[in-house]
Amino acid sequence: MKRDPDASSAVRVRGLSKAYGKRLAVDGLDLEVGYGEVFALLGPNGAGKTTTIEILEGHRKRDSGEVRVLDADPGQAGRAWRSKIGVVLQDASDSGMLTVAETVRMFARCYGRSRPPDEVLELVGLGDKVNSKVRTLSGGQRRRLDVALGIVGMPELVFLDEPTTGFDPEARRQFWDLIRRLSSDGATILLTTHYLEEAAALADRVAVLADGKIVAVDSPSKLVQHVNSAATVQWMEGETMQTVHTDCPTQVIRQRSTDGAELAELTVTRPTLEDAYLQLIGWA
Repeated sequence: MKRDPDASSAVRVRGLSKAYGKRLAVDGLDLEVGYGEVFALLGPNGAGKTTTIEILEGHRKRDSGEVRVLDADPGQAGRAWRSKIGVVLQDASDSGMLTVAETVRMFARCYGRSRPPDEVLELVGLGDKVNSKVRTLSGGQRRRLDVALGIVGMPELVFLDEPTTGFDPEARRQFWDLIRRLSSDGATILLTTHYLEEAAALADRVAVLADGKIVAVDSPSKLVQHVNSAATVQWMEGETMQTVHTDCPTQVIRQRSTDGAELAELTVTRPTLEDAYLQLIGWA
């Protein structure tokens, strides 16, 4: 399947809706992800992230809307299209009696082209577990195996649904390096995560979902501009902590220290991605 030369986006969604009974899980959602982009979907449980991802993967039918993924409608695309995407689910089944290497080799044979299994296992940090039975792996190691199975087919587009759940901090940083390598090789990455620092570290752009709708889309650094971006200046005055919210923190500090007095325990902080996220979903 050749890429449409006129297609500018790996993912293009217009007016996507999906209901479960009377509950509208996805409500007229619009979304666009460029080729080669690392794009993160953020939102609380029940916001519609997983439903959206499953529709884009072709694993769930939509009620209405236009969806194009790698130049095709995922609800109708065939095997050739599926060979171009990689999927890392929140919960993946495994063949517990097989070894780690056997499992990856089995999946690799399903693709027309694939990365060498040993190389993939080194990439995800399981190089020393090739002969271990899958059932003996820890939760974090199984999650790494899930990632290996998702990327062994050298996909053009990788869906990562909560990929680092169960990872310790060191393993999470190693996984981030893997995502950056996949991106540098030209893959498009679409991930959901509850770790805001993960989105800030990896994503070119972030979309925040709430109640089935996208309430903001921007780079992590610019997302805070969608909400109150005033700085917070704090200092101790006697035994009382003084707090001022301002767009001009330097001016506040200059005014408060005109007599040369030291502003004890002075701090100046600006909103973080987490602050913006909580405001956008209505939790702050």
